[in-house]
Amino acid sequence: MATANTLATDAGEDFAALLDATLGENSSFHGSVITGKVIRVDDDFAVVDVGLKSEGRVPLKEFAPQGAKPEVKVGDVIELFVERYEDRDGAIILSREKARREEAWTNLEKSFTAQQRVNGVIFGRVKGGFTVDLGGAVAFLPGSQVDIRPVRDVTPLMGSPQPFQILKMDRARGNIVVSRRAVLEETRAEQRSELIQGLKEGMVLDGVVKNITDYGAFVDLGGVDGLLHVTDIAWRRINHPSEALTIGQQVKVQVIRFNPETQRISLGMKQLMADPWDGVAIKYPVNGKFSGRVTNITDYGAFVELEPGVEGLVHVSEMSWTKKNVHPGKIVATSQEVDVMILDVDGPKRRISLGLKQAQGNPWELFAEANPPGTVIEGEIRNITEFGLFVGLGPDLDGMVHMSDLSWDVPGEQAMTSYRKGDMVKAKVLDVDVEKERISLGVKQLQADPAAEVLDRIRKGDVVTCIVTKIEPNGIEVKVDEVLTGFIRRAELARDRGDQRPDRFAVGEKVDAKITAVDRAGRRLALTIKGKEVEEEREAMKEFGSTDSGASLGDILGAAIRRRNQVASDE
Repeated sequence: MATANTLATDAGEDFAALLDATLGENSSFHGSVITGKVIRVDDDFAVVDVGLKSEGRVPLKEFAPQGAKPEVKVGDVIELFVERYEDRDGAIILSREKARREEAWTNLEKSFTAQQRVNGVIFGRVKGGFTVDLGGAVAFLPGSQVDIRPVRDVTPLMGSPQPFQILKMDRARGNIVVSRRAVLEETRAEQRSELIQGLKEGMVLDGVVKNITDYGAFVDLGGVDGLLHVTDIAWRRINHPSEALTIGQQVKVQVIRFNPETQRISLGMKQLMADPWDGVAIKYPVNGKFSGRVTNITDYGAFVELEPGVEGLVHVSEMSWTKKNVHPGKIVATSQEVDVMILDVDGPKRRISLGLKQAQGNPWELFAEANPPGTVIEGEIRNITEFGLFVGLGPDLDGMVHMSDLSWDVPGEQAMTSYRKGDMVKAKVLDVDVEKERISLGVKQLQADPAAEVLDRIRKGDVVTCIVTKIEPNGIEVKVDEVLTGFIRRAELARDRGDQRPDRFAVGEKVDAKITAVDRAGRRLALTIKGKEVEEEREAMKEFGSTDSGASLGDILGAAIRRRNQVASDE
Protein backbone atom coordinates (compact mmCIF):
# COMPACT_ATOMS: atom_id res chain seq x y z
CA MET A 1 0.00 0.00 0.00
CA ALA A 2 1.46 3.27 -0.98
CA THR A 3 2.27 5.69 1.72
CA ALA A 4 1.58 9.42 1.70
CA ASN A 5 5.20 10.13 1.12
CA THR A 6 5.22 7.83 -1.86
CA LEU A 7 2.15 9.52 -3.35
CA ALA A 8 3.64 12.94 -2.82
CA THR A 9 6.87 11.89 -4.49
CA ASP A 10 5.06 10.45 -7.50
CA ALA A 11 2.91 13.53 -7.85
CA GLY A 12 5.98 15.80 -7.73
CA GLU A 13 7.76 13.71 -10.30
CA ASP A 14 4.70 13.78 -12.57
CA PHE A 15 4.41 17.61 -12.27
CA ALA A 16 8.09 18.08 -12.98
CA ALA A 17 7.87 15.87 -15.99
CA LEU A 18 4.79 17.72 -17.16
CA LEU A 19 6.52 21.10 -16.68
CA ASP A 20 9.63 19.92 -18.50
CA ALA A 21 7.51 18.68 -21.32
CA THR A 22 5.67 21.98 -21.57
CA LEU A 23 8.80 24.11 -21.39
CA GLY A 24 10.59 21.83 -23.76
CA GLU A 25 7.73 22.16 -26.23
CA ASN A 26 7.76 25.97 -25.91
CA SER A 27 11.53 26.15 -25.97
CA SER A 28 11.56 24.83 -29.51
CA PHE A 29 9.87 28.08 -30.65
CA HIS A 30 12.34 30.40 -28.86
CA GLY A 31 13.99 32.85 -31.30
CA SER A 32 11.72 31.88 -34.16
CA VAL A 33 8.87 33.54 -36.03
CA ILE A 34 5.40 32.13 -35.44
CA THR A 35 1.87 33.06 -36.45
CA GLY A 36 -0.70 34.20 -33.90
CA LYS A 37 -4.19 35.64 -33.61
CA VAL A 38 -5.05 38.77 -31.60
CA ILE A 39 -7.62 37.85 -28.91
CA ARG A 40 -7.49 40.99 -26.78
CA VAL A 41 -6.11 44.55 -26.89
CA ASP A 42 -5.18 46.17 -23.54
CA ASP A 43 -3.79 49.63 -22.82
CA ASP A 44 -0.15 48.75 -23.55
CA PHE A 45 -0.20 45.25 -25.01
CA ALA A 46 -1.98 43.11 -27.53
CA VAL A 47 -2.68 39.57 -26.26
CA VAL A 48 -2.07 36.96 -28.96
CA ASP A 49 -2.91 33.28 -29.16
CA VAL A 50 0.03 31.56 -30.80
CA GLY A 51 -1.28 27.98 -30.29
CA LEU A 52 0.81 27.25 -27.22
CA LYS A 53 -0.30 26.51 -23.71
CA SER A 54 0.09 30.16 -22.79
CA GLU A 55 -0.73 33.39 -24.55
CA GLY A 56 1.79 35.99 -25.70
CA ARG A 57 1.95 39.73 -25.29
CA VAL A 58 3.11 42.30 -27.86
CA PRO A 59 3.70 46.01 -27.00
CA LEU A 60 1.22 48.19 -28.90
CA LYS A 61 3.95 50.66 -29.84
CA GLU A 62 5.32 48.06 -32.25
CA PHE A 63 2.19 48.28 -34.36
CA ALA A 64 2.54 51.97 -35.22
CA PRO A 65 5.14 54.76 -35.34
CA GLN A 66 5.64 56.80 -32.20
CA GLY A 67 2.68 59.04 -31.43
CA ALA A 68 0.37 57.31 -33.90
CA LYS A 69 -2.61 55.08 -33.07
CA PRO A 70 -1.72 51.37 -33.17
CA GLU A 71 -3.16 49.61 -36.20
CA VAL A 72 -4.23 46.33 -34.58
CA LYS A 73 -7.59 44.84 -33.62
CA VAL A 74 -9.06 41.61 -32.27
CA GLY A 75 -9.03 38.87 -34.87
CA ASP A 76 -5.94 40.06 -36.75
CA VAL A 77 -3.56 37.25 -37.72
CA ILE A 78 0.04 38.44 -37.49
CA GLU A 79 3.56 37.06 -37.52
CA LEU A 80 5.56 37.43 -34.31
CA PHE A 81 9.05 36.79 -33.03
CA VAL A 82 9.35 34.70 -29.83
CA GLU A 83 11.72 36.64 -27.54
CA ARG A 84 11.50 34.87 -24.12
CA TYR A 85 9.30 33.13 -21.54
CA GLU A 86 8.40 34.46 -18.14
CA ASP A 87 8.84 31.63 -15.65
CA ARG A 88 6.50 32.97 -12.95
CA ASP A 89 3.23 32.93 -14.93
CA GLY A 90 4.39 31.22 -18.10
CA ALA A 91 3.56 34.17 -20.36
CA ILE A 92 5.41 34.46 -23.69
CA ILE A 93 7.05 37.79 -24.71
CA LEU A 94 6.55 38.35 -28.43
CA SER A 95 7.82 41.08 -30.82
CA ARG A 96 6.06 42.25 -33.94
CA GLU A 97 8.99 44.49 -34.90
CA LYS A 98 11.57 41.73 -34.70
CA ALA A 99 9.33 39.46 -36.71
CA ARG A 100 9.19 42.06 -39.46
CA ARG A 101 12.94 42.51 -39.19
CA GLU A 102 13.65 38.79 -39.47
CA GLU A 103 11.38 38.54 -42.45
CA ALA A 104 12.97 41.59 -43.98
CA TRP A 105 16.49 40.25 -43.46
CA THR A 106 15.55 37.00 -45.13
CA ASN A 107 14.12 38.79 -48.15
CA LEU A 108 17.02 41.23 -48.28
CA GLU A 109 19.56 38.42 -48.31
CA LYS A 110 17.79 36.91 -51.28
CA SER A 111 17.82 40.27 -53.09
CA PHE A 112 21.49 40.84 -52.21
CA THR A 113 22.42 37.41 -53.58
CA ALA A 114 20.45 38.03 -56.75
CA GLN A 115 21.77 41.66 -57.00
CA GLN A 116 18.23 42.95 -57.15
CA ARG A 117 17.04 46.38 -56.12
CA VAL A 118 15.10 46.84 -52.91
CA ASN A 119 12.63 49.51 -51.87
CA GLY A 120 13.12 51.65 -48.81
CA VAL A 121 12.34 54.97 -47.17
CA ILE A 122 14.90 57.52 -45.93
CA PHE A 123 13.72 58.44 -42.45
CA GLY A 124 16.65 59.89 -40.48
CA ARG A 125 20.06 61.52 -40.49
CA VAL A 126 23.22 60.10 -38.93
CA LYS A 127 26.85 61.06 -39.07
CA GLY A 128 28.12 60.64 -42.61
CA GLY A 129 24.76 59.80 -44.14
CA PHE A 130 21.17 58.72 -43.58
CA THR A 131 19.11 55.81 -42.24
CA VAL A 132 16.81 53.88 -44.53
CA ASP A 133 13.89 51.61 -43.56
CA LEU A 134 13.95 48.53 -45.80
CA GLY A 135 10.61 47.10 -44.65
CA GLY A 136 11.70 46.39 -41.09
CA ALA A 137 15.49 46.35 -41.43
CA VAL A 138 17.42 49.58 -40.97
CA ALA A 139 20.20 50.30 -43.46
CA PHE A 140 22.87 52.99 -43.74
CA LEU A 141 22.93 55.29 -46.78
CA PRO A 142 26.28 57.15 -47.11
CA GLY A 143 26.01 60.81 -48.15
CA SER A 144 28.06 60.12 -51.29
CA GLN A 145 25.54 57.47 -52.39
CA VAL A 146 22.43 59.64 -52.28
CA ASP A 147 22.62 60.97 -55.85
CA ILE A 148 24.87 61.22 -58.87
CA ARG A 149 25.46 64.88 -58.08
CA PRO A 150 25.96 66.35 -54.59
CA VAL A 151 22.58 67.09 -53.00
CA ARG A 152 22.39 70.02 -50.61
CA ASP A 153 18.90 69.32 -49.34
CA VAL A 154 17.67 65.73 -48.93
CA THR A 155 14.37 66.77 -47.36
CA PRO A 156 12.34 66.22 -50.58
CA LEU A 157 13.65 62.63 -50.73
CA MET A 158 12.77 61.71 -47.16
CA GLY A 159 9.57 59.83 -46.40
CA SER A 160 8.94 58.60 -49.94
CA PRO A 161 9.62 55.01 -51.14
CA GLN A 162 12.61 54.74 -53.46
CA PRO A 163 14.72 51.97 -54.98
CA PHE A 164 18.14 51.14 -53.51
CA GLN A 165 20.99 48.78 -54.30
CA ILE A 166 22.49 46.77 -51.42
CA LEU A 167 26.26 47.28 -51.41
CA LYS A 168 27.09 45.24 -48.28
CA MET A 169 25.24 43.38 -45.52
CA ASP A 170 26.25 41.47 -42.36
CA ARG A 171 23.33 39.75 -40.57
CA ALA A 172 25.43 38.76 -37.59
CA ARG A 173 26.31 42.39 -36.90
CA GLY A 174 23.04 43.80 -38.21
CA ASN A 175 24.78 46.05 -40.78
CA ILE A 176 23.38 46.94 -44.20
CA VAL A 177 24.85 49.55 -46.57
CA VAL A 178 22.72 50.69 -49.51
CA SER A 179 23.14 53.06 -52.46
CA ARG A 180 20.61 55.18 -54.29
CA ARG A 181 23.31 56.49 -56.62
CA ALA A 182 24.00 53.01 -58.05
CA VAL A 183 20.35 52.71 -59.06
CA LEU A 184 20.39 56.16 -60.67
CA GLU A 185 23.60 55.43 -62.55
CA GLU A 186 22.21 52.18 -63.87
CA THR A 187 19.02 53.89 -64.93
CA ARG A 188 21.03 56.72 -66.40
CA ALA A 189 23.15 54.32 -68.44
CA GLU A 190 19.99 52.72 -69.84
CA GLN A 191 18.52 56.09 -70.69
CA ARG A 192 21.81 57.24 -72.21
CA SER A 193 22.01 54.24 -74.47
CA GLU A 194 18.41 54.70 -75.55
CA LEU A 195 18.86 58.45 -76.08
CA ILE A 196 22.11 58.12 -78.05
CA GLN A 197 20.56 55.61 -80.41
CA GLY A 198 17.66 57.91 -81.29
CA LEU A 199 19.52 61.24 -81.16
CA LYS A 200 19.43 63.38 -84.31
CA GLU A 201 20.38 66.96 -85.13
CA GLY A 202 17.41 69.29 -84.92
CA MET A 203 15.65 67.36 -82.13
CA VAL A 204 14.13 69.42 -79.33
CA LEU A 205 14.71 67.98 -75.85
CA ASP A 206 14.05 68.86 -72.23
CA GLY A 207 17.04 69.07 -69.94
CA VAL A 208 18.37 70.28 -66.63
CA VAL A 209 21.31 72.67 -66.24
CA LYS A 210 23.97 70.52 -64.60
CA ASN A 211 27.00 72.83 -64.49
CA ILE A 212 27.92 76.37 -65.55
CA THR A 213 31.34 77.46 -66.87
CA ASP A 214 32.73 80.65 -68.37
CA TYR A 215 32.11 79.41 -71.90
CA GLY A 216 28.69 77.79 -71.50
CA ALA A 217 26.58 75.31 -69.55
CA PHE A 218 26.32 71.52 -69.43
CA VAL A 219 22.77 70.27 -69.72
CA ASP A 220 21.65 66.83 -68.49
CA LEU A 221 19.37 65.37 -71.15
CA GLY A 222 18.52 62.32 -69.06
CA GLY A 223 21.59 60.11 -68.98
CA VAL A 224 23.76 62.13 -71.32
CA ASP A 225 25.18 65.65 -71.13
CA GLY A 226 25.30 68.25 -73.89
CA LEU A 227 27.16 71.56 -74.09
CA LEU A 228 25.13 74.73 -74.43
CA HIS A 229 27.66 77.34 -75.57
CA VAL A 230 27.28 80.89 -74.28
CA THR A 231 26.73 82.19 -77.82
CA ASP A 232 23.80 79.79 -78.31
CA ILE A 233 21.90 80.67 -75.14
CA ALA A 234 20.16 83.77 -76.51
CA TRP A 235 20.29 86.13 -79.48
CA ARG A 236 21.22 89.00 -77.18
CA ARG A 237 24.76 89.49 -75.88
CA ILE A 238 25.52 87.40 -72.77
CA ASN A 239 28.86 87.96 -71.07
CA HIS A 240 28.52 84.96 -68.74
CA PRO A 241 26.06 82.03 -68.82
CA SER A 242 25.04 82.75 -65.21
CA GLU A 243 23.27 85.89 -66.50
CA ALA A 244 20.61 83.67 -68.08
CA LEU A 245 20.88 80.23 -66.42
CA THR A 246 21.03 78.68 -62.95
CA ILE A 247 22.09 75.19 -61.87
CA GLY A 248 19.05 72.90 -61.67
CA GLN A 249 17.00 75.02 -64.09
CA GLN A 250 14.69 73.16 -66.48
CA VAL A 251 15.40 74.17 -70.08
CA LYS A 252 14.24 73.28 -73.57
CA VAL A 253 17.09 72.89 -76.04
CA GLN A 254 17.71 71.89 -79.65
CA VAL A 255 20.43 69.52 -80.82
CA ILE A 256 22.66 71.62 -83.10
CA ARG A 257 25.46 69.11 -83.71
CA PHE A 258 25.96 65.48 -82.72
CA ASN A 259 29.10 63.39 -83.24
CA PRO A 260 28.20 59.68 -82.87
CA GLU A 261 31.88 58.69 -82.59
CA THR A 262 32.81 61.01 -79.75
CA GLN A 263 29.20 61.28 -78.54
CA ARG A 264 29.62 65.02 -78.17
CA ILE A 265 26.39 66.97 -78.28
CA SER A 266 26.14 70.70 -78.98
CA LEU A 267 22.91 72.33 -77.88
CA GLY A 268 21.19 75.64 -78.52
CA MET A 269 18.39 77.60 -76.92
CA LYS A 270 18.24 80.65 -79.16
CA GLN A 271 17.55 78.43 -82.16
CA LEU A 272 14.07 77.80 -80.71
CA MET A 273 13.34 81.54 -80.85
CA ALA A 274 12.76 83.81 -83.86
CA ASP A 275 15.92 85.42 -85.24
CA PRO A 276 15.64 89.15 -84.45
CA TRP A 277 18.06 89.94 -87.31
CA ASP A 278 15.49 88.92 -89.92
CA GLY A 279 14.44 92.11 -91.72
CA VAL A 280 16.75 94.24 -89.56
CA ALA A 281 17.52 96.63 -92.45
CA ILE A 282 13.83 97.47 -92.75
CA LYS A 283 13.32 97.90 -89.02
CA TYR A 284 16.43 100.08 -88.64
CA PRO A 285 16.94 102.24 -91.76
CA VAL A 286 20.09 104.33 -92.23
CA ASN A 287 19.86 107.83 -90.69
CA GLY A 288 17.02 106.70 -88.44
CA LYS A 289 17.17 107.63 -84.76
CA PHE A 290 16.44 105.01 -82.09
CA SER A 291 16.86 104.48 -78.37
CA GLY A 292 18.98 101.67 -76.96
CA ARG A 293 20.77 100.38 -73.89
CA VAL A 294 24.57 100.22 -73.50
CA THR A 295 25.46 96.56 -72.93
CA ASN A 296 29.25 96.53 -73.20
CA ILE A 297 32.09 99.04 -73.28
CA THR A 298 35.46 98.39 -74.93
CA ASP A 299 38.55 100.44 -75.77
CA TYR A 300 37.28 100.97 -79.31
CA GLY A 301 33.66 101.83 -78.59
CA ALA A 302 30.40 100.76 -76.96
CA PHE A 303 27.77 98.17 -77.89
CA VAL A 304 24.16 99.34 -77.77
CA GLU A 305 21.21 96.93 -77.69
CA LEU A 306 18.38 98.17 -79.90
CA GLU A 307 16.18 95.19 -79.00
CA PRO A 308 16.88 91.80 -77.40
CA GLY A 309 19.35 90.08 -79.70
CA VAL A 310 20.12 93.09 -81.93
CA GLU A 311 23.20 95.13 -81.01
CA GLY A 312 25.13 97.80 -82.82
CA LEU A 313 28.57 99.30 -82.28
CA VAL A 314 29.18 102.96 -81.59
CA HIS A 315 32.82 103.44 -82.58
CA VAL A 316 34.83 105.72 -80.34
CA SER A 317 35.13 108.20 -83.22
CA GLU A 318 31.33 108.46 -83.38
CA MET A 319 30.72 109.03 -79.68
CA SER A 320 31.30 112.75 -79.19
CA TRP A 321 31.77 115.84 -81.33
CA THR A 322 34.10 117.49 -78.87
CA LYS A 323 35.72 114.80 -76.68
CA LYS A 324 38.60 113.39 -78.72
CA ASN A 325 40.90 110.54 -77.66
CA VAL A 326 38.73 109.80 -74.62
CA HIS A 327 37.91 106.29 -73.40
CA PRO A 328 34.27 105.39 -74.19
CA GLY A 329 33.72 104.61 -70.49
CA LYS A 330 34.06 108.33 -69.75
CA ILE A 331 31.25 109.19 -72.15
CA VAL A 332 28.68 106.43 -71.50
CA ALA A 333 28.05 103.83 -68.78
CA THR A 334 26.85 100.23 -68.92
CA SER A 335 23.02 99.93 -68.84
CA GLN A 336 22.66 103.61 -69.76
CA GLU A 337 19.79 104.47 -72.11
CA VAL A 338 21.06 106.46 -75.12
CA ASP A 339 19.78 107.85 -78.42
CA VAL A 340 21.71 106.73 -81.50
CA MET A 341 21.58 107.15 -85.26
CA ILE A 342 21.86 104.25 -87.71
CA LEU A 343 24.97 104.81 -89.85
CA ASP A 344 25.20 101.46 -91.65
CA VAL A 345 23.46 98.05 -91.59
CA ASP A 346 25.03 94.78 -92.75
CA GLY A 347 22.38 92.10 -92.23
CA PRO A 348 24.37 89.05 -93.46
CA LYS A 349 27.29 89.91 -91.18
CA ARG A 350 24.94 90.93 -88.34
CA ARG A 351 26.59 94.31 -87.95
CA ILE A 352 25.06 97.71 -87.32
CA SER A 353 27.17 100.85 -87.12
CA LEU A 354 25.72 103.47 -84.81
CA GLY A 355 26.48 107.11 -84.12
CA LEU A 356 25.96 108.67 -80.74
CA LYS A 357 27.08 112.18 -81.65
CA GLN A 358 24.93 112.27 -84.80
CA ALA A 359 21.80 111.87 -82.68
CA GLN A 360 22.75 114.91 -80.63
CA GLY A 361 23.39 117.39 -83.47
CA ASN A 362 26.64 118.97 -84.65
CA PRO A 363 27.52 121.66 -82.08
CA TRP A 364 29.39 123.71 -84.70
CA GLU A 365 26.32 123.73 -86.95
CA LEU A 366 24.12 124.69 -84.02
CA PHE A 367 26.55 127.42 -83.00
CA ALA A 368 26.80 128.78 -86.56
CA GLU A 369 23.01 128.96 -86.80
CA ALA A 370 22.73 130.81 -83.50
CA ASN A 371 25.86 132.97 -83.90
CA PRO A 372 26.55 134.11 -87.46
CA PRO A 373 29.80 136.04 -88.18
CA GLY A 374 29.71 139.43 -86.48
CA THR A 375 27.95 138.17 -83.35
CA VAL A 376 29.53 139.34 -80.10
CA ILE A 377 29.97 136.61 -77.49
CA GLU A 378 31.47 136.43 -74.02
CA GLY A 379 33.32 133.48 -72.53
CA GLU A 380 35.99 132.31 -70.15
CA ILE A 381 39.58 131.82 -71.27
CA ARG A 382 40.08 128.07 -70.89
CA ASN A 383 43.58 127.82 -72.29
CA ILE A 384 46.42 130.04 -73.54
CA THR A 385 48.82 128.72 -76.17
CA GLU A 386 51.75 130.24 -77.98
CA PHE A 387 49.51 131.31 -80.87
CA GLY A 388 46.35 132.50 -79.17
CA LEU A 389 43.55 132.14 -76.63
CA PHE A 390 40.85 129.44 -76.38
CA VAL A 391 37.54 130.81 -75.15
CA GLY A 392 34.76 128.58 -73.81
CA LEU A 393 31.51 128.84 -75.78
CA GLY A 394 29.62 126.01 -74.10
CA PRO A 395 30.15 122.85 -72.03
CA ASP A 396 32.40 121.23 -74.67
CA LEU A 397 32.83 123.96 -77.29
CA ASP A 398 35.75 126.39 -77.66
CA GLY A 399 36.56 129.24 -79.99
CA MET A 400 40.06 130.55 -80.72
CA VAL A 401 41.30 134.13 -80.73
CA HIS A 402 44.51 134.21 -82.73
CA MET A 403 47.12 136.50 -81.23
CA SER A 404 46.97 138.65 -84.37
CA ASP A 405 43.30 139.35 -83.59
CA LEU A 406 43.90 140.66 -80.07
CA SER A 407 44.93 144.26 -80.84
CA TRP A 408 45.16 146.62 -83.79
CA ASP A 409 48.22 148.40 -82.50
CA VAL A 410 50.07 146.08 -80.08
CA PRO A 411 51.96 143.05 -81.50
CA GLY A 412 50.29 139.68 -80.80
CA GLU A 413 52.98 138.34 -78.47
CA GLN A 414 52.83 141.49 -76.41
CA ALA A 415 49.03 141.63 -76.43
CA MET A 416 48.78 138.07 -75.05
CA THR A 417 50.62 139.06 -71.88
CA SER A 418 47.53 141.03 -70.83
CA TYR A 419 45.37 137.91 -70.53
CA ARG A 420 45.16 135.16 -67.89
CA LYS A 421 43.48 131.77 -67.82
CA GLY A 422 40.01 132.10 -66.28
CA ASP A 423 39.53 135.72 -67.44
CA MET A 424 36.18 136.60 -69.02
CA VAL A 425 36.56 138.22 -72.44
CA LYS A 426 34.28 139.56 -75.12
CA ALA A 427 34.97 138.70 -78.73
CA LYS A 428 33.35 138.83 -82.14
CA VAL A 429 32.62 135.71 -84.22
CA LEU A 430 34.78 135.92 -87.33
CA ASP A 431 34.17 132.54 -88.95
CA VAL A 432 32.73 129.06 -88.22
CA ASP A 433 34.25 126.16 -90.19
CA VAL A 434 31.91 123.22 -89.58
CA GLU A 435 34.00 120.68 -91.50
CA LYS A 436 37.23 121.57 -89.71
CA GLU A 437 35.32 122.11 -86.44
CA ARG A 438 36.84 125.54 -85.86
CA ILE A 439 35.40 128.78 -84.56
CA SER A 440 37.51 131.90 -85.15
CA LEU A 441 37.04 134.84 -82.79
CA GLY A 442 38.49 138.34 -82.66
CA VAL A 443 38.88 140.80 -79.83
CA LYS A 444 40.28 143.73 -81.82
CA GLN A 445 37.34 143.50 -84.22
CA LEU A 446 35.11 144.84 -81.44
CA GLN A 447 36.58 148.24 -82.44
CA ALA A 448 36.95 149.84 -85.84
CA ASP A 449 40.32 149.44 -87.52
CA PRO A 450 42.13 152.79 -87.10
CA ALA A 451 44.17 152.03 -90.21
CA ALA A 452 41.19 151.26 -92.41
CA GLU A 453 40.99 154.80 -93.78
CA VAL A 454 44.70 154.89 -94.57
CA LEU A 455 44.58 151.45 -96.22
CA ASP A 456 41.71 152.58 -98.41
CA ARG A 457 43.65 155.69 -99.46
CA ILE A 458 47.14 154.42 -100.22
CA ARG A 459 48.20 152.32 -103.17
CA LYS A 460 51.29 150.50 -104.34
CA GLY A 461 53.73 153.02 -105.83
CA ASP A 462 52.68 155.93 -103.60
CA VAL A 463 55.44 157.92 -101.91
CA VAL A 464 54.74 158.49 -98.23
CA THR A 465 56.49 160.16 -95.32
CA CYS A 466 57.53 157.68 -92.60
CA ILE A 467 58.83 157.98 -89.06
CA VAL A 468 61.63 155.57 -88.09
CA THR A 469 60.53 153.48 -85.07
CA LYS A 470 63.18 150.77 -84.91
CA ILE A 471 66.67 150.12 -86.23
CA GLU A 472 67.52 146.50 -87.11
CA PRO A 473 70.61 144.95 -88.75
CA ASN A 474 68.65 144.01 -91.89
CA GLY A 475 66.69 147.27 -92.22
CA ILE A 476 64.52 149.81 -90.44
CA GLU A 477 60.94 149.69 -89.19
CA VAL A 478 58.78 152.74 -89.83
CA LYS A 479 55.27 154.07 -89.10
CA VAL A 480 53.05 155.59 -91.76
CA ASP A 481 50.39 158.06 -90.62
CA GLU A 482 51.04 156.71 -87.08
CA VAL A 483 48.82 153.63 -87.71
CA LEU A 484 50.51 151.49 -90.35
CA THR A 485 53.75 149.62 -89.82
CA GLY A 486 56.23 149.40 -92.65
CA PHE A 487 59.67 147.95 -93.19
CA ILE A 488 62.50 149.07 -95.45
CA ARG A 489 65.07 146.38 -96.14
CA ARG A 490 68.78 147.22 -95.99
CA ALA A 491 69.17 146.93 -99.79
CA GLU A 492 66.34 149.47 -100.24
CA LEU A 493 67.74 152.12 -97.89
CA ALA A 494 69.74 154.02 -100.58
CA ARG A 495 70.70 154.07 -104.24
CA ASP A 496 74.39 154.01 -103.43
CA ARG A 497 75.65 150.86 -101.79
CA GLY A 498 77.79 152.80 -99.35
CA ASP A 499 74.72 154.53 -97.93
CA GLN A 500 72.74 151.29 -97.33
CA ARG A 501 73.52 151.30 -93.63
CA PRO A 502 70.62 151.14 -91.13
CA ASP A 503 72.73 152.88 -88.49
CA ARG A 504 72.81 156.12 -90.47
CA PHE A 505 69.14 156.54 -89.52
CA ALA A 506 67.83 157.50 -86.09
CA VAL A 507 64.61 156.58 -84.31
CA GLY A 508 62.10 159.40 -84.80
CA GLU A 509 63.70 160.57 -88.04
CA LYS A 510 61.37 161.28 -90.94
CA VAL A 511 62.10 159.70 -94.32
CA ASP A 512 60.27 159.57 -97.61
CA ALA A 513 59.82 156.14 -99.21
CA LYS A 514 57.89 154.48 -101.97
CA ILE A 515 55.33 151.74 -101.23
CA THR A 516 56.25 148.47 -102.97
CA ALA A 517 53.62 146.15 -101.38
CA VAL A 518 50.50 146.47 -99.22
CA ASP A 519 49.45 143.65 -96.86
CA ARG A 520 45.94 144.76 -95.99
CA ALA A 521 45.17 141.74 -93.81
CA GLY A 522 48.38 142.13 -91.84
CA ARG A 523 48.23 145.92 -92.01
CA ARG A 524 51.88 146.13 -93.08
CA LEU A 525 53.72 147.91 -95.86
CA ALA A 526 56.91 147.17 -97.73
CA LEU A 527 58.78 150.37 -98.72
CA THR A 528 61.88 151.46 -100.59
CA ILE A 529 64.00 154.61 -100.46
CA LYS A 530 66.26 153.36 -103.23
CA GLY A 531 63.36 152.94 -105.62
CA LYS A 532 62.12 156.43 -104.85
CA GLU A 533 65.57 157.93 -105.63
CA VAL A 534 65.88 155.94 -108.86
CA GLU A 535 62.45 157.10 -110.00
CA GLU A 536 63.23 160.74 -109.16
CA GLU A 537 66.46 160.52 -111.16
CA ARG A 538 64.61 159.06 -114.12
CA GLU A 539 62.01 161.82 -114.06
CA ALA A 540 64.63 164.56 -113.68
CA MET A 541 66.61 163.35 -116.61
CA LYS A 542 63.47 163.09 -118.67
CA GLU A 543 62.50 166.67 -117.89
CA PHE A 544 65.83 168.45 -117.82
CA GLY A 545 67.86 166.53 -120.35
CA SER A 546 70.57 163.96 -120.21
CA THR A 547 74.32 163.88 -119.92
CA ASP A 548 74.49 163.45 -123.69
CA SER A 549 73.40 167.10 -124.12
CA GLY A 550 76.41 168.29 -122.17
CA ALA A 551 74.70 168.79 -118.79
CA SER A 552 76.12 166.93 -115.80
CA LEU A 553 73.99 164.77 -113.52
CA GLY A 554 74.55 167.30 -110.74
CA ASP A 555 73.28 170.13 -112.93
CA ILE A 556 70.20 168.14 -113.88
CA LEU A 557 69.38 167.13 -110.34
CA GLY A 558 70.14 170.60 -109.08
CA ALA A 559 67.74 172.15 -111.55
CA ALA A 560 65.04 169.57 -110.67
CA ILE A 561 65.43 170.28 -106.99
CA ARG A 562 65.30 174.04 -107.45
CA ARG A 563 62.17 173.73 -109.53
CA ARG A 564 60.47 171.52 -106.99
CA ASN A 565 61.33 173.91 -104.22
CA GLN A 566 60.03 176.83 -106.26
CA VAL A 567 56.72 175.02 -106.85
CA ALA A 568 56.46 174.27 -103.15
CA SER A 569 57.09 177.94 -102.23
CA ASP A 570 54.47 179.14 -104.73
CA GLU A 571 51.91 176.85 -103.18
